[in-house]
Amino acid sequence: MNLLSQLLQHGAGAVGQSGEPEVLFGMNPLWASATVFVLTYAIIMSEKYNRAMVALLGGGLMILLGVLDQREAIAAIDWNTLGLLCGMMMIVAITRRSGVFQYLAIWSAKKVKASPWGILVMLSIVTAVLSAFLDNVTTVLLIAPVTLLITEELNIKPYPFLFAEILFSNIGGTATLIGDPPNILIGSLVDSINFNDFLIHVAPIIPLIGLATFGPIWLVWGRRLKASASDRERVMRFHEADAIKDPLLLKKSLFVLSLVLVGFIAGHPLGLEPATVAMTGAALLLLLDNLKNNAEDQDKSVHHTAGEVEWVTIFFFVGLFVIVGALESAGGLKLLAGQVLALTEGATDSQSVTQILTMAVLWISALASAVVDNIPFVATMIPTLKETFEQLKESGIDLSHTQEHAVWWSLSLGACLGGNGSLIGASANLIVAGFAERAGHPIRFMTFLKTAFPMMIMSVAIAAGYIWLRYL
Repeated sequence: MNLLSQLLQHGAGAVGQSGEPEVLFGMNPLWASATVFVLTYAIIMSEKYNRAMVALLGGGLMILLGVLDQREAIAAIDWNTLGLLCGMMMIVAITRRSGVFQYLAIWSAKKVKASPWGILVMLSIVTAVLSAFLDNVTTVLLIAPVTLLITEELNIKPYPFLFAEILFSNIGGTATLIGDPPNILIGSLVDSINFNDFLIHVAPIIPLIGLATFGPIWLVWGRRLKASASDRERVMRFHEADAIKDPLLLKKSLFVLSLVLVGFIAGHPLGLEPATVAMTGAALLLLLDNLKNNAEDQDKSVHHTAGEVEWVTIFFFVGLFVIVGALESAGGLKLLAGQVLALTEGATDSQSVTQILTMAVLWISALASAVVDNIPFVATMIPTLKETFEQLKESGIDLSHTQEHAVWWSLSLGACLGGNGSLIGASANLIVAGFAERAGHPIRFMTFLKTAFPMMIMSVAIAAGYIWLRYL
Protein backbone atom coordinates (compact mmCIF):
# COMPACT_ATOMS: atom_id res chain seq x y z
CA MET A 1 0.00 0.00 0.00
CA ASN A 2 1.52 3.34 -0.96
CA LEU A 3 1.97 6.32 1.34
CA LEU A 4 -0.89 8.31 -0.23
CA SER A 5 -3.47 5.59 0.38
CA GLN A 6 -2.23 5.24 3.96
CA LEU A 7 -2.66 8.99 4.43
CA LEU A 8 -6.22 8.75 3.12
CA GLN A 9 -7.11 5.89 5.45
CA HIS A 10 -5.37 7.44 8.45
CA GLY A 11 -7.01 10.81 7.79
CA ALA A 12 -10.50 9.42 7.42
CA GLY A 13 -10.10 7.29 10.51
CA ALA A 14 -8.85 10.12 12.68
CA VAL A 15 -11.78 12.39 11.93
CA GLY A 16 -14.29 9.62 12.40
CA GLN A 17 -12.89 8.60 15.79
CA SER A 18 -12.80 12.09 17.25
CA GLY A 19 -16.18 13.18 15.89
CA GLU A 20 -15.16 16.85 15.95
CA PRO A 21 -12.53 19.04 14.29
CA GLU A 22 -9.02 18.59 15.68
CA VAL A 23 -7.41 21.57 13.95
CA LEU A 24 -8.53 24.87 12.43
CA PHE A 25 -11.41 24.63 9.92
CA GLY A 26 -11.96 21.01 10.96
CA MET A 27 -8.96 19.71 9.03
CA ASN A 28 -7.38 16.46 10.06
CA PRO A 29 -4.03 17.08 11.83
CA LEU A 30 -2.18 14.54 9.69
CA TRP A 31 -3.34 16.13 6.45
CA ALA A 32 -2.62 19.64 7.77
CA SER A 33 0.88 18.81 8.99
CA ALA A 34 1.77 16.80 5.87
CA THR A 35 0.62 19.64 3.60
CA VAL A 36 2.65 22.27 5.46
CA PHE A 37 5.63 19.90 5.62
CA VAL A 38 5.65 19.19 1.87
CA LEU A 39 5.06 22.83 0.90
CA THR A 40 7.83 24.02 3.20
CA TYR A 41 10.34 21.54 1.84
CA ALA A 42 9.33 22.30 -1.76
CA ILE A 43 9.86 26.04 -1.26
CA ILE A 44 13.20 25.45 0.49
CA MET A 45 14.31 23.26 -2.44
CA SER A 46 13.33 25.96 -4.94
CA GLU A 47 15.87 28.34 -3.32
CA LYS A 48 13.68 31.30 -4.26
CA TYR A 49 13.17 32.38 -0.67
CA ASN A 50 15.40 32.48 2.39
CA ARG A 51 15.19 29.05 4.02
CA ALA A 52 15.06 30.39 7.60
CA MET A 53 12.09 32.59 6.71
CA VAL A 54 10.30 29.65 5.06
CA ALA A 55 11.01 27.24 7.94
CA LEU A 56 9.81 29.72 10.57
CA LEU A 57 6.63 30.40 8.59
CA GLY A 58 6.05 26.65 8.28
CA GLY A 59 6.54 26.19 12.02
CA GLY A 60 4.23 29.12 12.77
CA LEU A 61 1.55 27.64 10.50
CA MET A 62 1.70 24.36 12.38
CA ILE A 63 0.86 26.23 15.60
CA LEU A 64 -1.76 28.52 14.04
CA LEU A 65 -3.53 25.55 12.46
CA GLY A 66 -3.64 23.82 15.83
CA VAL A 67 -1.52 20.79 14.93
CA LEU A 68 0.43 21.53 18.11
CA ASP A 69 0.41 24.38 20.61
CA GLN A 70 3.27 26.72 21.51
CA ARG A 71 4.32 24.66 24.52
CA GLU A 72 4.60 21.53 22.36
CA ALA A 73 6.43 23.50 19.66
CA ILE A 74 9.04 24.70 22.14
CA ALA A 75 9.41 21.14 23.47
CA ALA A 76 10.08 19.95 19.89
CA ILE A 77 13.09 22.25 19.52
CA ASP A 78 16.40 20.53 20.30
CA TRP A 79 18.22 23.15 22.36
CA ASN A 80 21.35 21.01 22.56
CA THR A 81 21.83 21.37 18.80
CA LEU A 82 21.23 25.13 18.91
CA GLY A 83 23.53 25.61 21.90
CA LEU A 84 26.31 23.64 20.26
CA LEU A 85 26.01 25.64 17.03
CA CYS A 86 25.89 29.03 18.80
CA GLY A 87 28.82 28.21 21.09
CA MET A 88 31.09 27.00 18.29
CA MET A 89 30.14 29.93 16.05
CA MET A 90 31.13 32.41 18.77
CA ILE A 91 34.42 30.63 19.45
CA VAL A 92 35.28 30.65 15.74
CA ALA A 93 34.22 34.30 15.37
CA ILE A 94 36.70 35.35 18.07
CA THR A 95 39.46 33.00 16.90
CA ARG A 96 39.11 34.30 13.32
CA ARG A 97 40.24 37.78 14.43
CA SER A 98 43.66 36.39 15.35
CA GLY A 99 44.36 35.59 11.67
CA VAL A 100 45.26 31.95 12.30
CA PHE A 101 43.15 30.60 9.43
CA GLN A 102 44.76 32.91 6.86
CA TYR A 103 48.11 31.89 8.33
CA LEU A 104 47.33 28.21 7.73
CA ALA A 105 46.32 28.83 4.12
CA ILE A 106 49.42 30.86 3.23
CA TRP A 107 51.71 28.46 5.13
CA SER A 108 50.19 25.54 3.20
CA ALA A 109 50.80 27.25 -0.15
CA LYS A 110 54.42 28.01 0.65
CA LYS A 111 55.10 24.50 1.96
CA VAL A 112 54.55 23.14 -1.56
CA LYS A 113 56.61 25.90 -3.23
CA ALA A 114 53.43 27.48 -4.63
CA SER A 115 52.88 24.48 -6.93
CA PRO A 116 49.22 24.70 -8.09
CA TRP A 117 48.52 20.98 -7.57
CA GLY A 118 50.35 21.02 -4.25
CA ILE A 119 48.31 24.04 -3.13
CA LEU A 120 45.08 22.29 -4.10
CA VAL A 121 46.05 19.23 -2.06
CA MET A 122 47.21 21.23 0.95
CA LEU A 123 44.18 23.53 1.02
CA SER A 124 41.90 20.48 0.67
CA ILE A 125 43.58 18.78 3.64
CA VAL A 126 43.44 21.96 5.74
CA THR A 127 39.76 22.33 4.81
CA ALA A 128 39.02 18.72 5.80
CA VAL A 129 40.82 18.96 9.15
CA LEU A 130 39.26 22.32 10.09
CA SER A 131 35.84 21.07 8.99
CA ALA A 132 36.11 18.14 11.39
CA PHE A 133 36.68 20.38 14.42
CA LEU A 134 35.00 23.69 13.58
CA ASP A 135 32.17 22.70 11.20
CA ASN A 136 32.30 22.77 7.43
CA VAL A 137 30.21 25.91 6.91
CA THR A 138 32.56 27.99 9.06
CA THR A 139 35.63 26.46 7.45
CA VAL A 140 34.70 27.40 3.88
CA LEU A 141 33.85 30.92 5.05
CA LEU A 142 37.47 31.19 6.21
CA ILE A 143 39.32 29.29 3.46
CA ALA A 144 37.48 30.31 0.27
CA PRO A 145 38.50 34.02 0.33
CA VAL A 146 42.19 33.12 0.84
CA THR A 147 41.95 30.56 -1.99
CA LEU A 148 40.64 33.23 -4.35
CA LEU A 149 43.53 35.52 -3.36
CA ILE A 150 46.19 32.84 -3.95
CA THR A 151 44.76 31.71 -7.31
CA GLU A 152 44.54 35.33 -8.44
CA GLU A 153 48.24 35.81 -7.64
CA LEU A 154 49.05 32.58 -9.53
CA ASN A 155 46.93 33.78 -12.46
CA ILE A 156 44.99 30.49 -12.66
CA LYS A 157 41.28 29.69 -12.48
CA PRO A 158 40.02 29.07 -8.94
CA TYR A 159 37.30 26.57 -9.88
CA PRO A 160 39.31 23.33 -9.32
CA PHE A 161 40.46 24.61 -5.92
CA LEU A 162 36.98 25.68 -4.80
CA PHE A 163 35.51 22.43 -6.15
CA ALA A 164 37.99 20.40 -4.08
CA GLU A 165 37.32 22.50 -0.97
CA ILE A 166 33.57 21.89 -1.28
CA LEU A 167 34.15 18.13 -1.44
CA PHE A 168 36.68 18.05 1.37
CA SER A 169 34.66 20.30 3.66
CA ASN A 170 31.86 17.72 3.56
CA ILE A 171 34.24 14.75 3.73
CA GLY A 172 36.14 16.19 6.70
CA GLY A 173 32.94 17.31 8.41
CA THR A 174 31.68 13.72 8.33
CA ALA A 175 34.39 12.61 10.76
CA THR A 176 33.11 14.19 13.99
CA LEU A 177 29.92 15.08 15.82
CA ILE A 178 30.58 18.81 15.42
CA GLY A 179 31.85 18.74 11.83
CA ASP A 180 28.62 18.78 9.84
CA PRO A 181 25.05 19.80 10.83
CA PRO A 182 23.62 16.31 10.08
CA ASN A 183 26.09 14.82 12.58
CA ILE A 184 25.21 17.51 15.13
CA LEU A 185 21.57 16.48 14.78
CA ILE A 186 22.37 12.77 15.14
CA GLY A 187 24.63 13.38 18.14
CA SER A 188 22.01 15.56 19.84
CA LEU A 189 18.84 13.61 19.07
CA VAL A 190 20.14 10.04 19.52
CA ASP A 191 20.78 9.57 23.24
CA SER A 192 23.19 6.65 22.94
CA ILE A 193 25.66 8.43 20.59
CA ASN A 194 28.37 10.83 21.76
CA PHE A 195 31.41 12.68 20.41
CA ASN A 196 33.77 9.75 20.91
CA ASP A 197 31.48 7.37 19.00
CA PHE A 198 31.94 9.39 15.81
CA LEU A 199 35.72 9.30 16.26
CA ILE A 200 35.67 5.52 16.73
CA HIS A 201 33.08 4.50 14.15
CA VAL A 202 32.95 7.15 11.39
CA ALA A 203 36.32 8.92 11.37
CA PRO A 204 38.48 5.86 10.44
CA ILE A 205 37.11 5.65 6.88
CA ILE A 206 37.38 9.40 6.15
CA PRO A 207 41.14 9.47 5.24
CA LEU A 208 40.60 6.67 2.71
CA ILE A 209 37.65 8.48 1.14
CA GLY A 210 39.70 11.69 1.00
CA LEU A 211 42.65 9.92 -0.61
CA ALA A 212 40.39 8.26 -3.19
CA THR A 213 38.81 11.63 -4.03
CA PHE A 214 42.17 13.12 -5.03
CA GLY A 215 42.41 10.56 -7.87
CA PRO A 216 39.53 11.85 -10.03
CA ILE A 217 40.43 15.47 -9.24
CA TRP A 218 43.97 14.82 -10.53
CA LEU A 219 42.62 13.17 -13.69
CA VAL A 220 40.23 16.04 -14.41
CA TRP A 221 42.39 19.04 -13.49
CA GLY A 222 45.64 18.12 -11.76
CA ARG A 223 47.80 17.56 -14.84
CA ARG A 224 46.72 20.88 -16.36
CA LEU A 225 47.30 23.09 -13.32
CA LYS A 226 50.33 25.20 -14.16
CA ALA A 227 51.65 28.60 -13.06
CA SER A 228 54.58 30.63 -14.28
CA ALA A 229 57.75 30.91 -12.20
CA SER A 230 57.16 34.64 -11.62
CA ASP A 231 53.60 34.06 -10.39
CA ARG A 232 54.75 31.31 -8.03
CA GLU A 233 57.52 33.56 -6.74
CA ARG A 234 54.95 36.25 -5.97
CA VAL A 235 53.04 33.81 -3.73
CA MET A 236 56.29 32.68 -2.08
CA ARG A 237 56.87 36.30 -1.04
CA PHE A 238 53.75 36.22 1.12
CA HIS A 239 54.62 36.40 4.83
CA GLU A 240 52.33 34.08 6.75
CA ALA A 241 53.47 35.62 10.03
CA ASP A 242 51.88 38.90 8.92
CA ALA A 243 48.51 37.16 8.89
CA ILE A 244 48.61 36.79 12.69
CA LYS A 245 46.98 40.05 13.81
CA ASP A 246 46.76 39.29 17.51
CA PRO A 247 49.22 36.69 18.92
CA LEU A 248 47.78 36.95 22.45
CA LEU A 249 44.25 36.32 21.19
CA LEU A 250 45.57 33.33 19.24
CA LYS A 251 46.99 31.80 22.42
CA LYS A 252 43.74 32.40 24.30
CA SER A 253 41.70 30.91 21.46
CA LEU A 254 43.84 27.79 21.12
CA PHE A 255 43.69 27.32 24.90
CA VAL A 256 39.89 27.48 24.94
CA LEU A 257 39.54 25.33 21.81
CA SER A 258 41.71 22.67 23.46
CA LEU A 259 39.52 22.75 26.58
CA VAL A 260 36.37 22.48 24.47
CA LEU A 261 37.67 19.46 22.54
CA VAL A 262 38.65 17.79 25.83
CA GLY A 263 35.16 18.59 27.08
CA PHE A 264 33.57 16.95 24.04
CA ILE A 265 35.67 13.82 24.54
CA ALA A 266 35.29 13.55 28.33
CA GLY A 267 31.87 15.14 28.69
CA HIS A 268 29.59 12.16 28.07
CA PRO A 269 30.77 10.07 31.07
CA LEU A 270 30.38 13.21 33.20
CA GLY A 271 26.87 13.88 31.97
CA LEU A 272 27.85 17.05 30.06
CA GLU A 273 26.07 17.66 26.77
CA PRO A 274 28.01 19.21 23.82
CA ALA A 275 25.94 22.41 24.06
CA THR A 276 27.08 22.96 27.64
CA VAL A 277 30.72 22.48 26.66
CA ALA A 278 30.48 24.76 23.61
CA MET A 279 28.55 27.57 25.33
CA THR A 280 30.82 27.49 28.40
CA GLY A 281 33.87 27.62 26.12
CA ALA A 282 32.38 30.56 24.23
CA ALA A 283 31.67 32.41 27.48
CA LEU A 284 35.23 31.76 28.72
CA LEU A 285 36.79 33.01 25.48
CA LEU A 286 34.55 36.10 25.56
CA LEU A 287 35.78 36.76 29.09
CA LEU A 288 39.46 36.27 28.19
CA ASP A 289 39.05 38.48 25.13
CA ASN A 290 37.55 41.32 27.20
CA LEU A 291 39.57 41.23 30.41
CA LYS A 292 41.31 44.54 29.74
CA ASN A 293 38.32 46.32 28.20
CA ASN A 294 36.10 48.78 30.04
CA ALA A 295 32.36 48.13 30.35
CA GLU A 296 31.47 50.07 27.21
CA ASP A 297 34.06 48.28 25.06
CA GLN A 298 32.99 44.95 26.50
CA ASP A 299 29.41 45.62 25.39
CA LYS A 300 30.59 46.48 21.86
CA SER A 301 32.80 43.39 21.70
CA VAL A 302 30.08 41.01 22.90
CA HIS A 303 27.53 42.54 20.51
CA HIS A 304 29.98 42.18 17.64
CA THR A 305 30.69 38.52 18.48
CA ALA A 306 26.99 37.73 18.84
CA GLY A 307 26.44 39.35 15.45
CA GLU A 308 28.91 36.89 13.93
CA VAL A 309 26.65 33.95 14.83
CA GLU A 310 24.84 32.68 11.74
CA TRP A 311 21.37 33.44 13.05
CA VAL A 312 19.82 32.49 9.72
CA THR A 313 21.05 28.92 10.28
CA ILE A 314 19.91 28.94 13.92
CA PHE A 315 16.38 30.08 13.09
CA PHE A 316 16.23 27.65 10.17
CA PHE A 317 16.81 24.86 12.69
CA VAL A 318 14.14 26.30 15.02
CA GLY A 319 11.49 26.26 12.31
CA LEU A 320 12.59 22.85 11.11
CA PHE A 321 12.32 21.29 14.57
CA VAL A 322 8.79 22.63 15.00
CA ILE A 323 7.69 21.37 11.56
CA VAL A 324 9.10 17.87 12.14
CA GLY A 325 7.69 17.85 15.68
CA ALA A 326 4.22 18.68 14.34
CA LEU A 327 4.43 15.94 11.72
CA GLU A 328 5.47 13.49 14.44
CA SER A 329 2.64 14.48 16.81
CA ALA A 330 0.11 14.07 13.99
CA GLY A 331 1.31 10.54 13.23
CA GLY A 332 3.06 11.31 9.95
CA LEU A 333 6.37 9.85 11.02
CA LYS A 334 4.68 6.57 11.92
CA LEU A 335 3.59 6.29 8.29
CA LEU A 336 7.08 7.17 7.04
CA ALA A 337 8.54 4.58 9.40
CA GLY A 338 6.12 2.06 7.99
CA GLN A 339 7.51 2.73 4.51
CA VAL A 340 11.06 2.20 5.79
CA LEU A 341 9.93 -0.98 7.56
CA ALA A 342 8.45 -2.27 4.31
CA LEU A 343 11.97 -2.42 2.89
CA THR A 344 12.76 -5.22 5.35
CA GLU A 345 9.78 -7.32 4.32
CA GLY A 346 10.84 -10.96 4.15
CA ALA A 347 13.75 -10.53 6.60
CA THR A 348 13.18 -12.75 9.63
CA ASP A 349 16.11 -11.99 11.94
CA SER A 350 17.88 -8.91 13.29
CA GLN A 351 21.04 -9.49 11.23
CA SER A 352 19.27 -9.54 7.85
CA VAL A 353 17.07 -6.59 8.88
CA THR A 354 20.20 -4.62 9.83
CA GLN A 355 21.87 -5.44 6.52
CA ILE A 356 18.88 -4.19 4.53
CA LEU A 357 18.34 -1.09 6.68
CA THR A 358 21.96 0.07 6.72
CA MET A 359 22.45 -0.21 2.97
CA ALA A 360 19.03 1.31 2.21
CA VAL A 361 19.53 4.22 4.61
CA LEU A 362 23.07 4.86 3.31
CA TRP A 363 22.11 5.06 -0.36
CA ILE A 364 18.73 6.75 0.10
CA SER A 365 20.39 9.37 2.33
CA ALA A 366 23.17 9.98 -0.20
CA LEU A 367 20.85 10.33 -3.19
CA ALA A 368 18.30 12.41 -1.29
CA SER A 369 21.00 14.73 0.11
CA ALA A 370 22.19 15.42 -3.42
CA VAL A 371 18.70 16.65 -4.29
CA VAL A 372 17.71 18.48 -1.09
CA ASP A 373 19.77 20.12 1.63
CA ASN A 374 20.93 17.31 3.94
CA ILE A 375 19.89 19.17 7.12
CA PRO A 376 16.09 18.95 6.70
CA PHE A 377 16.42 15.42 5.35
CA VAL A 378 18.29 14.20 8.44
CA ALA A 379 15.99 16.14 10.77
CA THR A 380 13.11 14.09 9.34
CA MET A 381 14.96 10.76 9.16
CA ILE A 382 16.09 10.66 12.80
CA PRO A 383 12.60 10.41 14.38
CA THR A 384 11.48 8.24 11.45
CA LEU A 385 14.23 5.69 12.15
CA LYS A 386 13.49 5.79 15.89
CA GLU A 387 9.88 4.93 15.10
CA THR A 388 11.08 2.18 12.73
CA PHE A 389 13.11 0.58 15.53
CA GLU A 390 10.03 0.67 17.79
CA GLN A 391 7.87 -0.97 15.12
CA LEU A 392 10.53 -3.65 14.62
CA LYS A 393 10.44 -4.41 18.36
CA GLU A 394 6.66 -4.72 18.25
CA SER A 395 7.01 -7.23 15.39
CA GLY A 396 9.44 -9.33 17.45
CA ILE A 397 12.75 -8.18 15.92
CA ASP A 398 14.82 -6.38 18.54
CA LEU A 399 17.99 -4.83 17.09
CA SER A 400 21.02 -4.76 19.36
CA HIS A 401 22.78 -1.55 20.39
CA THR A 402 25.51 -2.17 17.79
CA GLN A 403 23.01 -2.93 15.02
CA GLU A 404 21.04 0.26 15.66
CA HIS A 405 24.27 2.25 15.67
CA ALA A 406 25.26 0.78 12.30
CA VAL A 407 22.06 2.34 10.87
CA TRP A 408 22.93 5.71 12.42
CA TRP A 409 26.44 5.58 10.93
CA SER A 410 24.85 4.86 7.55
CA LEU A 411 22.65 7.93 7.92
CA SER A 412 25.65 10.07 8.87
CA LEU A 413 27.88 8.88 6.05
CA GLY A 414 25.11 8.92 3.46
CA ALA A 415 23.81 12.40 4.30
CA CYS A 416 27.21 14.08 4.77
CA LEU A 417 28.91 12.50 1.75
CA GLY A 418 25.72 12.81 -0.31
CA GLY A 419 25.94 16.56 0.20
CA ASN A 420 28.76 16.49 -2.36
CA GLY A 421 26.41 15.23 -5.07
CA SER A 422 25.15 18.63 -6.17
CA LEU A 423 25.56 22.33 -5.51
CA ILE A 424 22.45 22.39 -3.28
CA GLY A 425 23.37 19.26 -1.32
CA ALA A 426 24.93 21.07 1.65
CA SER A 427 25.11 24.60 3.03
CA ALA A 428 28.90 24.75 2.59
CA ASN A 429 28.51 24.21 -1.16
CA LEU A 430 26.26 27.24 -1.54
CA ILE A 431 28.56 29.44 0.52
CA VAL A 432 31.57 28.63 -1.69
CA ALA A 433 29.42 29.21 -4.79
CA GLY A 434 28.49 32.62 -3.41
CA PHE A 435 32.13 33.61 -2.93
CA ALA A 436 33.00 32.38 -6.43
CA GLU A 437 30.15 34.35 -8.04
CA ARG A 438 31.12 37.58 -6.26
CA ALA A 439 34.70 37.06 -7.47
CA GLY A 440 33.53 36.71 -11.08
CA HIS A 441 34.01 32.93 -11.30
CA PRO A 442 30.47 31.50 -10.98
CA ILE A 443 30.04 27.79 -10.30
CA ARG A 444 27.30 26.45 -12.56
CA PHE A 445 24.89 23.83 -11.21
CA MET A 446 25.20 21.35 -14.09
CA THR A 447 28.97 21.83 -14.45
CA PHE A 448 29.40 20.97 -10.79
CA LEU A 449 26.92 18.09 -10.94
CA LYS A 450 28.61 16.31 -13.85
CA THR A 451 31.88 16.01 -11.97
CA ALA A 452 30.76 15.92 -8.34
CA PHE A 453 27.97 13.34 -8.57
CA PRO A 454 30.19 10.45 -9.80
CA MET A 455 32.76 11.31 -7.10
CA MET A 456 29.99 11.26 -4.49
CA ILE A 457 28.86 7.81 -5.69
CA MET A 458 32.46 6.59 -5.39
CA SER A 459 32.81 7.90 -1.82
CA VAL A 460 29.48 6.37 -0.74
CA ALA A 461 30.49 3.03 -2.29
CA ILE A 462 33.67 3.09 -0.17
CA ALA A 463 31.55 3.90 2.90
CA ALA A 464 29.19 1.01 2.03
CA GLY A 465 32.12 -1.40 1.90
CA TYR A 466 33.40 -0.10 5.23
CA ILE A 467 30.03 -0.49 6.98
CA TRP A 468 29.49 -3.95 5.53
CA LEU A 469 32.91 -5.23 6.55
CA ARG A 470 32.93 -3.67 10.00
CA TYR A 471 29.33 -4.16 11.14
CA LEU A 472 27.55 -6.63 8.89
